[in-house]
Amino acid sequence: MTHDRNRPSSLSPATVAVSAGRPPRQQGGPVNPPVVFSSTYVNQGVSAPGELLYTRMDTETWHPFEEALAALEGGEHGVVFGSGMAAVVAAVGHVPAGGAVVVPRHAYQVSLGYLDDLAKRQGVEVRRVDVADTAQVVAALDGAHVVLAESPTNPMLEVADLPAILAAARERGVRSVVDNTFATPLGQQPLALGADVVVHSVTKYLAGHSDVVLGAVVTDDPQLAADVRAYRTMHGAIPGPMEVWLALRGLRTLHLRVERANANAAELARRLAEHPAVAEVRHPSLPADPGHERAARLMHGFGAILGVRPHGGAAAADAVVAAVRLWVPATSLGGVESTLERRRRFATESVTVPEDLLRLSAGVEDVEDLWADLDQALRAV
Repeated sequence: MTHDRNRPSSLSPATVAVSAGRPPRQQGGPVNPPVVFSSTYVNQGVSAPGELLYTRMDTETWHPFEEALAALEGGEHGVVFGSGMAAVVAAVGHVPAGGAVVVPRHAYQVSLGYLDDLAKRQGVEVRRVDVADTAQVVAALDGAHVVLAESPTNPMLEVADLPAILAAARERGVRSVVDNTFATPLGQQPLALGADVVVHSVTKYLAGHSDVVLGAVVTDDPQLAADVRAYRTMHGAIPGPMEVWLALRGLRTLHLRVERANANAAELARRLAEHPAVAEVRHPSLPADPGHERAARLMHGFGAILGVRPHGGAAAADAVVAAVRLWVPATSLGGVESTLERRRRFATESVTVPEDLLRLSAGVEDVEDLWADLDQALRAV
């Protein structure tokens, strides 16, 4: 099946989310691409270039989602993986033994764990930096092979000056990889800011319904795209067809879900900042420097994740999690339902993450109901 790769660049991201990756318009044809359940394809001789042979290598069910996500990110090549970590490893795993990786000190704990494992097994130097300190990040790039950036970071929500960091990486020949899971392509497009690679945990906002585990890589570099596809094939890091089809269906409402979740998070951040039981709120809509141009933009809402520290330490944070009734205690994020958890209960979480930090993922419920549940839980402890 041939899909339309030639969507006008003037279309808004909301329209791209709905229209990209559709089948060609044919009388009597389907509006949605089908899901194909087959592990192998008929082959009676030498396969022609691009011809399907075996699903570990390629399958037509992946293509619509890959095209739609690439279009949303403003990229040329999308590659879907069986998990977000498979995508991260494919993007950064080329670091040679004894090489160096720059990464935020606060980042997804499994990404940090993978890099620590590379350090133990291959002598890779992992340079952890405060990603909000641009000068520190740029200094760490000297002699590095790759920088893996998050903005906002997980779970501390620091915001990086991506244009400056990515420009410095390019000047030094350092591959730049940006995990865009929290921001989504609606919040920022790292390729347009100078990134070499964008990675996603598709599990989160892109699929959006807490029912699939997937990852993805997007890039403009055809050789890099070929490399990560080869990695996917050789390591068996492939997604199932049903999961990818569900992710594409979820992608169609990304703009609606993100708009509502971001608005809920911004309002909750404002109210939580005034709550007597709360010691600290972290959210990019509450900038540390309101005069900064980027901070001023973020004040209008950026992302649906909040960090909240209640008075009373880790015990109080655990009590809040136990007291909520509408919010769901769960470790993932980006679904239509609102979730929360205390992050430092994981041994692999960065030691600089406060033990009492609650990470909240605002969903699309009515904000008054979300607030009422949080308020009663905070007051109960």
